[in-house]
Amino acid sequence: MVIAGYFSEFTDLEQVWFVVSPHNPLKEKHTLLQDYHRLALVRVAIEDYRKLKASDIEFKLPKPSYTIHTLTYMQEKFPEHQFVLLLGADNLETFHKWKNYELILDQYELYVYPRKESAGGELLKHPKVKFFPAPVVELSSTFIRTAIKNKKDVSYMMPESVWKYIDEMRFYVK
Repeated sequence: MVIAGYFSEFTDLEQVWFVVSPHNPLKEKHTLLQDYHRLALVRVAIEDYRKLKASDIEFKLPKPSYTIHTLTYMQEKFPEHQFVLLLGADNLETFHKWKNYELILDQYELYVYPRKESAGGELLKHPKVKFFPAPVVELSSTFIRTAIKNKKDVSYMMPESVWKYIDEMRFYVK
């Protein structure tokens, strides 16, 4: 939320969309909550922020989810919008492994934010890649899940409404 808030307030972006992915091909499906729970968590987290939007658009697309397919579909469905891809410098280093990454770079701008252990790689020099000095956030969903499993109080690390949802649903306690 810190990064999304930064990009919605300190760049030319009018909105930041959180596209909840049912199956990222680079992640193990069994490590994720069910799709509708992850979407609900995003909606609860951003409900008070008009510049942030939750999207289930990938729920309607073939699995696994590939960014090029999502961007193409979104551009067709919402032609009044101009989309950019927001990603961390660590993802930019491996971007050349993404499906049709050249096409993404040809048709869309990439807005990149810093990651502590990553300089961004060679693509940082690409004309369609823009680097922004957003705050470096050393907090990950893996850390949160593990902390909850280990009975640590991490409620202060997220919006209260998100913590209540996680706690009520007993997510990550096993």
